[in-house]
Amino acid sequence: MFIQPVDYLLVAWFLLAAVSTAYVAWDQFRNNPEPAVMKWGFILVTLYLGPVGLLHYVLADKEPRPNTHEEFVRPLWKQGIGSTIHCVAGDATGIIIAAVITAVAGLPMWLDIIVEYVAGFAVGLFVFQALFMKNMMGGSYWQNVRNSFMPEFISMNAMMAGMAPVMAILMMGRDMRAMWPGEMLFWGVMAFGIGVGFAVAYPFNVWLVSKELKHGLMTARSGDQKGTAAGGQESSKKTAHESEARHAQHASRHASASHGNHQHGTKLPPALAPTRTQLATMAAFTLIMLAGGYAFPFTLVNMGLSAHDVGRSIMAPGMIMTFDTPADAMKDMAAVDPRDVGFEAPAGAHGASVLEPRMEGDVKVFDLTASVIRWTILPGVTVDAYAYNNQVPGPTLRVTEGDRVRINVRNELPESTTVHWHGLILPNEMDGPAMITQKPIEPGQSYSYEYTVGQRGTYFYHTHDHVDRQQALGLYGALIIDPKDPADAIPADAEYMVQLQEWIKRDWLTFPSMPMEGALPNYFTINGKSFPATETVRMKVGQTLKVRFIGSNTTAIHPMHIHGGPFEVVAVDGETLAQTARYLADTVNIAPGQRYDVLWQARKPGKWLIHCHISHHTTNNNVETDGGGGLMVVIDVAGGQTG
Repeated sequence: MFIQPVDYLLVAWFLLAAVSTAYVAWDQFRNNPEPAVMKWGFILVTLYLGPVGLLHYVLADKEPRPNTHEEFVRPLWKQGIGSTIHCVAGDATGIIIAAVITAVAGLPMWLDIIVEYVAGFAVGLFVFQALFMKNMMGGSYWQNVRNSFMPEFISMNAMMAGMAPVMAILMMGRDMRAMWPGEMLFWGVMAFGIGVGFAVAYPFNVWLVSKELKHGLMTARSGDQKGTAAGGQESSKKTAHESEARHAQHASRHASASHGNHQHGTKLPPALAPTRTQLATMAAFTLIMLAGGYAFPFTLVNMGLSAHDVGRSIMAPGMIMTFDTPADAMKDMAAVDPRDVGFEAPAGAHGASVLEPRMEGDVKVFDLTASVIRWTILPGVTVDAYAYNNQVPGPTLRVTEGDRVRINVRNELPESTTVHWHGLILPNEMDGPAMITQKPIEPGQSYSYEYTVGQRGTYFYHTHDHVDRQQALGLYGALIIDPKDPADAIPADAEYMVQLQEWIKRDWLTFPSMPMEGALPNYFTINGKSFPATETVRMKVGQTLKVRFIGSNTTAIHPMHIHGGPFEVVAVDGETLAQTARYLADTVNIAPGQRYDVLWQARKPGKWLIHCHISHHTTNNNVETDGGGGLMVVIDVAGGQTG
């Protein structure tokens, strides 16, 4: 599933890598006179580096014309590429195998990169150097291990010095799908890390080849290939003999360099032959590079975490993450995984619909299911939300003072949850805070809340497990308690409920909005919709509208204002104000968790706004549409004369 724009690039890259690898494999075994070990080296590196590996093959190793390979590969820069190819093919293969195993095993990143180094060095030394190069190097297997140890140590240190920080920082960066081998991004990061490692190791391999401490590119021809002319261009006997002589000279040079003494550069003049001091200095320098490459990620990311800890989390752009950011914080701040969406609500669906209870004896029973859905907040703009009963806000529970209620909550989220009944007086075990009054409701489990309603007014319910994440993603709903005595009701001709919410939608993903860097919201909703998709309240001049403001949001205090004249504040946090305590206002600050009931008179005909007075909150992604956006509702009053 394509979750981020980079996923499309990765697919394109992998296709190019497959085509490039297929071509290199075909051409190596059909046309190119390289030993088998180098053929496989180029194939593996092209598999890892895609078109970059193909470029190296064509420019440095692919025989341009028949019988020209010896001369073509002679330049030192090409020999250095051959040596690096051989190094990367072995070392990277070991590193990749180790990376997969450590990720599946759940090892922390700091241990992961150590295991990767050991595995890469072992495969490079014992397999690709001592074993696969045995025929060229001469001597016994263990002699080759000893002779190859120091060159392989220098080369591996340099490669891992470049590769380790790249992998650690990118894997533990914003998109931590990169930590899991089941994700495309894991392989993309591995490929990029190998590319950086190749670039860092290359100059060291050039030096090693120049000192005849490592093999570069070679030519291996079968009997019928030797001296073969390139059709029409080298058809003369002279050219054929020259080509054969070049090959013989090249083969002789490599044969002499293939024995154990080659490992010490004894064929070079004394002034050019490597000394023990030079070798020790190079080894020490690359070891310092390696230590720096390992240490640097510890200053930026939490190296104590594993792929299991972070759970393929994706952080919002601009979110600050440091070396001590806990895994639980990352998962709480992470985007909703689109693959968890189990229901896509119709674009015109509305939330907060009244849920009718069923009766079991004298108990009113409600069923709530928490799940992941896709919800339209604006035409063309959807969010991946946590929802009760497939709607945002969750269904409105409307009961009467004195009712006995039972609410069965089923959890179909990818994480645990609970429900809190905000502001209610009830038995402690029914209150809902996870780990405080109850065990969390795990995925696939259910829990029943049962209590007698002893209050009246405007209340709401919301999650109380990972609250900053789950409530911000939509787990809330209104709980309206009508008075047992109808005479205690606050009369009005119409009623409208305003449940506030903030959202952050970036890079196709939905993140929980939070008052922190990178998590500030860019969309705002009333009852799950942003203006101009919010409902229009229709009234007539002279009628009274009761507006129930509910601070179901989690981020901001919203100064809610109604045009067309002041309103009367008649209830606060579910408590009806005495007549002498009521007051007129045109703006009330609705903080998270607060509720205000206000009465507004339709004095004049026309279209009057209910809106937040923070201007940014009346935009959609900072854009005004049809006069505004976000936290705006139109009251359309008909009748009478304008004036």
